[in-house]
Amino acid sequence: MIYLDSNATTQVHPEVLEEMLPFLTEHCHNPSSGYRAGKLVKKAVVKAREQVAALIGAAPEEIVFTSGGTEANTSAIHSVLESSSDSAKRRIVTSQIEHSSVLRVCEALEKRGYRIERVGVDAEGRLDLAAWEAAVSCGDVALATLMWANNETGVIQPVEEAAALAHAAAVPFHTDAIQAVGKTPLSVTGSAIDFLSISGHKFHAPKGVGALYIRNNVAFNPLLLGGGQEGGRRSGTENVASIVALGKAAEMMQSMLGRDGHDQIAALRDHFEQRLSSEVEGVSLNGSREYRVKNTSHLSFANCEAAGLLILLDQYGMQCSAGSACMTGKQQASHVQTAMGIGSKQAKSSLRVSFSLFTTKEETDQAVEYVKKAVRKLRSVQGSSGVGPVTVYT
Repeated sequence: MIYLDSNATTQVHPEVLEEMLPFLTEHCHNPSSGYRAGKLVKKAVVKAREQVAALIGAAPEEIVFTSGGTEANTSAIHSVLESSSDSAKRRIVTSQIEHSSVLRVCEALEKRGYRIERVGVDAEGRLDLAAWEAAVSCGDVALATLMWANNETGVIQPVEEAAALAHAAAVPFHTDAIQAVGKTPLSVTGSAIDFLSISGHKFHAPKGVGALYIRNNVAFNPLLLGGGQEGGRRSGTENVASIVALGKAAEMMQSMLGRDGHDQIAALRDHFEQRLSSEVEGVSLNGSREYRVKNTSHLSFANCEAAGLLILLDQYGMQCSAGSACMTGKQQASHVQTAMGIGSKQAKSSLRVSFSLFTTKEETDQAVEYVKKAVRKLRSVQGSSGVGPVTVYT
């Protein structure tokens, strides 16, 4: 099976697994324990905090471990709103292309009386900075939150500029960097970023562990209360084995980014796109070619529903994702593509293919052949309209 869905999750790296296993067996102790074995475990948590901090240019004390990206995003938004002493600030500025872990929180806050300003993007999926500046300058903004890289298209947003504009208006700034950390060089050093969310399973650590960067001297109101772990900022006994794994993965990604910036992954992605563009008619590449993470390809295939392509590709031995979501059995154009001005028909024919450091050239070429085969078959049964019964492909 050829796995090309790394934006959904990545394989745990063997070196990461090796690092974490002792903390599931002989080093199983609670890091809050006072005896020597507990202190050894606590030392491992301290090391992991340093490793994660180094990956994003932060200080170790600015890193709080979480259960993943969703908790990190929710905690940051919750903290800003709960810490605010100005009840007149009831506006939140975000973008139209955020992940559901931000969008759903904003929708819930909307029901509580907050006004959500969703700034648009251009045809390449990049934020409209002029509109962003106008939105954060309204005077009643409690928080600005913008993703670093989009989970569907891989398009990188102008986060540093957006953060600076927010700070110029005295607005706290959070970034969901879940699809960027470990994939592209980034640093909070000298930036106006107050909060940054991380999820380990996007860069070869296990699922269920992440981190939240909280800039020094920024007020923080914890979402989880209890025993006061993580310096009182996130209570609950630490998931030590996964935290150790997150630290190891962060260290590995920092080293790889320093060596070639994941250029080898980008070369495979570009090869994949070039072959499909030249060998298949009606292929569109969606999103910015210049500003995107190096592992992500987002393509549309004329007269092919993505739902059918996915079924066929899975049968052939290739795993990837649709560029649009399936809800209640009916495929809907994704909010990301709609914001980019992509029509419903094209959006419903989109695939997201995401590579990793484990992807090989041979797999990439085989994936091209699978896509070509699936497109030919689907077009033969769906005809020129691109619509046909899904039961034909099963």
